[in-house]
Amino acid sequence: MAMRMREDIGAIAFDLDGTLVDSAPDIAHALNTAFAAAGLATFELPQVRCWVGDGPDVLIERALQAFGRPNTSPTLRDELRRSFDQATLAAPLLHGAVCAGVAALVDALRNELPMVVVTNKPTPLARAVLKAAGLLEAMAGVFGADHAGLRKPGPALLINAARHLGIAPARLLMVGDGAADLGAAKAAGCAAAHVGWGYGELSLADAGSAWRIASPEQLVARLSA
Repeated sequence: MAMRMREDIGAIAFDLDGTLVDSAPDIAHALNTAFAAAGLATFELPQVRCWVGDGPDVLIERALQAFGRPNTSPTLRDELRRSFDQATLAAPLLHGAVCAGVAALVDALRNELPMVVVTNKPTPLARAVLKAAGLLEAMAGVFGADHAGLRKPGPALLINAARHLGIAPARLLMVGDGAADLGAAKAAGCAAAHVGWGYGELSLADAGSAWRIASPEQLVARLSA
């Protein structure tokens, strides 16, 4: 039986890492694989989890700074990025998992509202993770930050997603776990929801008027008329 949905929300844009999937273990594995191949130190999962959210190039930069190598050559940075991508594509979700309740959330909404993924992860990596998670087919599109100018908190990905869906940005709900997600929503003129089960810490100033969502079930309830 179909749900009756809010009329002001026409589609949902989900963040990926920390929102749909607990992918930090796989991100840590890919980062450590890349650093080990280059003869550099590796990192523990809790440290890597704090760095997730701004894409692999920023992740690698944060790791290099932590290692005391902020002035690493572009050649080595490119090598680390290639190794990171290769490790991710080889095992997109071997160590992580779909966040609790998310599979049921997607199933509940897939016939009610169009859904897309808007992520700072590059599109090919994002699609691989979504496929491994069993979520790709439910999505009407995947919008990844394939170059730096697309990254959240900039509005470009959300504007592109709204255009793809044929709706005004104001009718697109950005659902994510970090300040960058809410910043992107504000910049694009989208509604926003912050989920409490992810990686990103949020200040009251960052939260603004965003919905505060404690569980996937609560998001379904908020979307219901």
